[in-house]
Amino acid sequence: MSETSEFRAFNRFTPLRFGILLALLIFAAFPQVLLGLQTFVVRDYGFFAYPLAHFQQECFHHGELPFWDPYNNCGVPFLAQWNTMPLYPLSLIYLLLPLTWSLSFFCLLHLWFAGVGMYFLARRWTGSNFAAAFAGVAFSFNGLSLNLLMWPSHMATFGWMPWVVLAVELAWREGGQKIILAALVGAMQMLAGGPEIILLAWLLLLVLWIQQFIRGESPRAPMCGRFLLVVLLVMALTAAQLLPFLDLSAHSQRSIGYADTRWSMPGWGWMNLLVPMAHGSTRTEGVFFQYGQSWTSSYYLGIGALWLGLLALCPGRRSSAAGRPRTVDERRVWLLGGAAILALIFALGENTFVYPAFRRIIPQLSFVTYPIKYVTLVAFLVPLLAAFSLARLQNLESGSGVHFRKRIIFAGTILLALIAGILFWTWRFPFPGDAVRATLLNGLSRAFFLLVTGGLLLLLTRETGRGLRRFAPLLLIVVAWLDVFTHEPRQNPTVPPSVYELNLARADLQMDPQPDLGGSRAMVSPMAADAFIHFASGDPKRNYLAKRAGYCANVNLLDAVPKVDGFFSLTPRESDDLLSLFYSTTNADFPQLEDFLGVSQITAPGEMFKWQARTNFLPLATAGQKPVFLDDADALRALTRPDFDGSKVVFLPPDTEPFVTVTNQTAARVLKSRFGTQSADIEIVAEAPSLVVVAQAWYHDWRAEVDGKPARLLRANHAFQAVEIPEGPHRLQLMYRDRAFETGAVVSLLALLACFVYAAISSRQGPTPNEDGTDPHQ
Repeated sequence: MSETSEFRAFNRFTPLRFGILLALLIFAAFPQVLLGLQTFVVRDYGFFAYPLAHFQQECFHHGELPFWDPYNNCGVPFLAQWNTMPLYPLSLIYLLLPLTWSLSFFCLLHLWFAGVGMYFLARRWTGSNFAAAFAGVAFSFNGLSLNLLMWPSHMATFGWMPWVVLAVELAWREGGQKIILAALVGAMQMLAGGPEIILLAWLLLLVLWIQQFIRGESPRAPMCGRFLLVVLLVMALTAAQLLPFLDLSAHSQRSIGYADTRWSMPGWGWMNLLVPMAHGSTRTEGVFFQYGQSWTSSYYLGIGALWLGLLALCPGRRSSAAGRPRTVDERRVWLLGGAAILALIFALGENTFVYPAFRRIIPQLSFVTYPIKYVTLVAFLVPLLAAFSLARLQNLESGSGVHFRKRIIFAGTILLALIAGILFWTWRFPFPGDAVRATLLNGLSRAFFLLVTGGLLLLLTRETGRGLRRFAPLLLIVVAWLDVFTHEPRQNPTVPPSVYELNLARADLQMDPQPDLGGSRAMVSPMAADAFIHFASGDPKRNYLAKRAGYCANVNLLDAVPKVDGFFSLTPRESDDLLSLFYSTTNADFPQLEDFLGVSQITAPGEMFKWQARTNFLPLATAGQKPVFLDDADALRALTRPDFDGSKVVFLPPDTEPFVTVTNQTAARVLKSRFGTQSADIEIVAEAPSLVVVAQAWYHDWRAEVDGKPARLLRANHAFQAVEIPEGPHRLQLMYRDRAFETGAVVSLLALLACFVYAAISSRQGPTPNEDGTDPHQ
């Protein structure tokens, strides 16, 4: 190709223009959300992300860090969860602005940020603005990225992924202030709180580093030091978040041999890369889910991105005209392609022998709870591979387009044949529940986009028809966006913001007695909890409002109603043991234990959204119980016996017996108590040394003081709290103090200070030379 205006059209996608284009595409996809007329609601967005963001916002307005959530699971660590994003700086977007709009905006902003990051990464690796623009749109708009919008933490972590890869590679190549930049970028992703995506990003970086280290692309000794320094700085900068998380992990239900291999990609799941609605159902609020996994509603990459990604791995003659940038060497392409294929195989989980074998060799892989999550890496790598193909196309010399066209046609014919084969299979052998007609229409529409994409690719390889070729790059990007935008029913149905009105269910239910913080709790029955998992209305608004009335998952936070259960990734091990007594079966009934937990309202028998009052519940703080020393297994059994009376007896671990002087039931009364989000103030009068028992989840970060002096906090009734007090009137104070956070905060502040000092010193020393020894400013 000669240097013509048509060729210059490839490079019209400057960073500013691309940023505007991507913003327009996101607005076209979600106009009502960005205008505040509608909001996201489906699945974890409405039942996990939004209620937790509201709780965090309430703490923020009261000048508190949200260390502890007293409303769920009888109390549960909040900041240590990590995916709650309490320390992520950009959380200020939804903490400061109206939540019904700002949380959705937060997610869409990171969707845009993800595409811009991929643009800069692909441009650095390929040297082509057009290829980078296509990769940026393909990364922002694929089935997986749109699914991630329901998890603000995952969306934020995903958005930072290309920036981390770009910044860290620059750091180990160039050093200097690039190290500080990489550390800050890596810390931002780390604080966003999507552990699996973070792990995959750094595994990819490690593989890239090893490849470049072996090939000696930069001096090896500096490469080692710089990479290690970046890793250490990222860990230090985020210690305030990582240390509480690691502490909670060590004391949680996931600490010992935890692995969850559910929700692997089905063996036939590769079909959904070509026909996204093959073998699945739209029963859940009209959102399509394939059978066998429910983590993502789609991982469709777009027919154009998949086609170009495959082309990048096809061998062929390559050349570059004088004066035009060459693509990065083919070793990197093969490395990315191999990583994508391996990630796709891992996503199949137990459906192949590969992933189980790797997990036996590397047990840490079980950290990725659902194998389907490995498609995250596929969604990251395929846009980059597509960018390499487009850069290769852009750099074709005059007369060499014929060979490239043959490869395009060959790959496209295979894809078209596969779509036809999938449609024939799903027509002749449908699964129960399949909507065959919808699948056929879905496959035919993908075939249409394949043909349009192929026509545009062929046009780009020709030297004739230059007038139309000027618009072909933009058309190819728009077609890729439209393909993903229409590939299945909306993955992110929206509803009016009024569904999140505070105290909406509280006002409608008119509970008597009303569960309140420090007073009593609501309890979703085991039958209702199981029914919520399977209940799904086709109308997202009706579905959400119905489940709000049943206090499903964490929606109780919107009404400030404490309840027994909750929906969190990590819970203290003892709490999980106790909750499992109720929720491991659908017919568990332990009324005496419910009395101890202060349950004043429980789901009515045979119902999901109606409540029944209870009158025998105990206050959350009681006193005078007789201690009985039992190991954990015996204590759990004793709690479920019909003769258990939490007002008369308390079960303590045998190793606490030397610290307890009380031997029998005593005359003691709780005069009054006041519970805050992470504190409790209890006044007691006792005629003899007595035990005060608090039906609040035990966790080692709680501290006790009696009359202002430190007191030993005991683990009571397996998962709750008790303190021994002397004779007389006393004031018992319970305070949550996260020592791991305090230590981590000091480390993070020192690391941040070190970064500023290092950056200042580096700036005085002048710019770091390029790898070829030239001044980077020249």
